[in-house]
Order: sequence, then C-alpha cells, then structure tokens
Amino acid sequence: MMSVRERARKAFQATRALGLPDQEVTPVLEHLLKLFNNNWDLIESEDYRALIDAYFELKENKGEDNRKNVVGDYGESSRLPKRLCLQDSEDQASPIKGSARQILSPEEHGKPSSVNLQQGATFLNKKDSSSSGCSNSCKKPQQQPVTWEKNRPLHIINDITKGTENVKISLVGEIGKQELPKFTYMRDNIIYQDAYVHISLARVADEDCCSGCSGDCLSVSIPCACAHETGGEFAYTTDGQLRDKFLKACISMKQDPEGHDSVYCQDCPLERLKNEYKPEKCKGHLVRKFIKECWRKCGCNMQCGNRVVQRGITCKLQVFWTREGKGWGVKTLQDLPKGTFVCEYVGEILTNTELFERNLKGSGNEKHTYPVTLDADWGSERVLKDEEALCLDATFCGNVARFINHRCFDANLIDIPVEVETPDRHYYHLALFTTRDVRASEELTWDYGIDFNDDEHPIKAFKCCCRSAFCRDVKR
Repeated sequence: MMSVRERARKAFQATRALGLPDQEVTPVLEHLLKLFNNNWDLIESEDYRALIDAYFELKENKGEDNRKNVVGDYGESSRLPKRLCLQDSEDQASPIKGSARQILSPEEHGKPSSVNLQQGATFLNKKDSSSSGCSNSCKKPQQQPVTWEKNRPLHIINDITKGTENVKISLVGEIGKQELPKFTYMRDNIIYQDAYVHISLARVADEDCCSGCSGDCLSVSIPCACAHETGGEFAYTTDGQLRDKFLKACISMKQDPEGHDSVYCQDCPLERLKNEYKPEKCKGHLVRKFIKECWRKCGCNMQCGNRVVQRGITCKLQVFWTREGKGWGVKTLQDLPKGTFVCEYVGEILTNTELFERNLKGSGNEKHTYPVTLDADWGSERVLKDEEALCLDATFCGNVARFINHRCFDANLIDIPVEVETPDRHYYHLALFTTRDVRASEELTWDYGIDFNDDEHPIKAFKCCCRSAFCRDVKR
C-alpha cells in the first residue's frame, strides 16, 4: 500500500499538470481528507476529479464573494464549495470505501479524461460533523452524506500539445456546454499546397546572418548583422523581453495605423480576389517593424538572446471555455512581464486564393478560425503573384494561438513579424508578445486587425464580442 506522502505526491502531480499552484491545492486536499475520513480512494478516483473540481469551485466562490481567506484558510469562517456542501438527508448511508466509480451511472464509465460527479450521488457517511466547514445554510445532523448540489462536470486534457511544446498546455471546459475542438496540434507552420515558400540556406547570404558571432550575440557591445536588420539594434533585452522603445513603436502602429507609413500594391492580391476582372485600387498595407532573429547559419548558439521566438513556448498557458460567448479562450497561469513572448501563431500556409476556394468547398457548418494575412511586405513589388500572397489558417492545423480571442484596440497581446530562416518577407513568423504586465489567470487577447465594415472581404468577419470600449464592430 502506498504511503500518505506518496499519495500526496501523485495528487500534486495531477494538479500541476493543469497549472494549479501547490500552495492553493494543499488546503483543498487537506479539507477533502477530513471530509472523506482520510479515504484516499475517493480523492484518487477518476484522475483526482473530486480534488480538481473542488479547487475550481473554490476559486469560483472566491471570485463571487471576494473573500480573501477562502483559499488560504479553511477555518470556521470559510465555507465549503457548494458542490461539496453537506446536505441534510433522512437516509442513513454507510461509508463508501471503494472507488468513486462505483456510484457513477453506467454511461459515465470509461471517461478518464473528464471530471463528472453526478448530482445526488452519496459518497460517504460523515460521522463527525465538527470539521465540516460548511456554510450556515447547511444543517448538521449526526450523519451527513456528501452530495453534489449541481451537475457541472468538467473536460480536462492535461496537454493538448501531446508533448510537442516545451511546456504542457492544459484544457478545461464543462461537459455539455461545448464540443472539444477538432484540429491537429502543430508546433510549426506547414505548407498547404501551392503556397510559394522557398526556404534554403543557399538563399541566405553572409550579410543576412551573423556567421562570425559566437555564444550570445546580446553579450557583445556591437550589434550583429541580424540586429542591423531590426533597425541597428536588438529588439530583445538580456531578460528575453522586447525593448520598451521597440514595443511602443509596434503598439503605436497597431493602434494608430493611419499615423504610420503604408505601401500600395500596383495590383493588390486582396482586391484581385474580390473582383478578378476589375479589381479596385489597393487600400494600402502598413510598413510594419520586423524582428530578425539569428538562426542556424549564424555562429551563435541556440541560447543566444536573439533567438527568443524559435525556442518556442515557455509560458504556462491553459485553454478554457469563456462565459462571454466567445467560445474557447486562453489564459496565462503565471504573471507575464511586459514584452514577454507568449507564442507564435501557427497554422497552414496558404495563398489567399487557396483559402477562399477551400472555404467555398466547405459545407458551411465548419467553425473557422479567422485567418492571418501575411501582407507586411506586399508593396515592395509592382505585382505580387497569387502564390506569393500568403496567409495563415489554423482551422485544421495549428497551435494554442488558435484559441486566443480577438479584442479591439486594447488587447494585452500584439502580433509582430519575425524573420528566422529566410530574408524573404513574403513569409514570416507571427509572434505574440504582451503589451503590458499580465497577471496570472488573466485571459490573453490580441487585435486581429479586422475591418468589420468590409462586407466584400473574401473572409467574412465574425460578430465581435470583445466588450472593449473601443470595439470597432459598430453593427454588433
């Protein structure tokens, strides 16, 4: 038989996989042990679902009541989560020493990835009511079976990345409220079909990389060749965040595009897609600031301070079901300083024509993510070929960024083009950085740059639910 220490260690392993802090889980676990008469079977059953559900219920109650001592102390003044509240009962149930699976309905068997405790299911006979910690609304008869006041089972996936990222990214949602998303998780962009993305070491000249560098480029006083591509200085600090001056310039471009330079295509691919025979004049494309990172042909190593995006995700993130009608969203499980790299927007690389044609072939019932147009350098050529007018679509293949919701103007993330393996700006990586300090458990959002009044755009805009005071969707 396992020791108490070993059982506690495994319980913390399960909650850590969801990004739950040990210091917040500890009092919940201790209280459940008292409540269940130290019956570990009830806590361990179904991947610790009673513990996890109690934790989330307690966090919800804390937000509703704004009580500072709920998580930190289960004293007499605190109250038990309402789904674990002891109810008065005329039945004298005997203690259940087996697995919680025994009291589930037959259709609930075989669902280890979900958390589901049926309403009215009796768990044990509580002989000692002195340590119940229940609210004043709960009576305290001599024997009190534990019941679930309402049925709000949870979907929990420990890692949607299937081990492809540096950190696990969990998903938590309520069963019955939504379907689990169906897509293939990819860490890197993939080419769909005819998109022209020619990446070759032979195309990268010595002046396009810092082949003479070694170690960490940020440790030297003279910027390397890659830094010169970013305006003569590095975009990153030695701590791995964006430099404040660079970030402010990018935010200004995003919030006030009319105050910055734009380029105009002689024959714009977007306008050509709207009307192939008589396209209108180009509406203009913002000349965006780029980050040029060092890469494989450079002499520095992978830990170089100018290789932030290509090292991948390091932040603790969680996908969750929002309550504002926005569907799935992403929140951070840790505090993020201003200028922190969160993730890259990953998807299929398509031409705009391919995306439009694929959407036309669909049944119309598919739920699409809004595509990202890679137009930061479209105006550099007189005529851009259709296979060079690229976009990213994460509907079928993508990473955690596909769940990040849109917010007009004052989002806490900003997208910045990043060059890694090619100097060809027709294709680039789209990296998301924090625009300010972001607190743990805060939802992450970014401005997709949608013109909600453009009814002729090949990809129809969604109804905006961002609730920002600066929302651009006037028709909402």
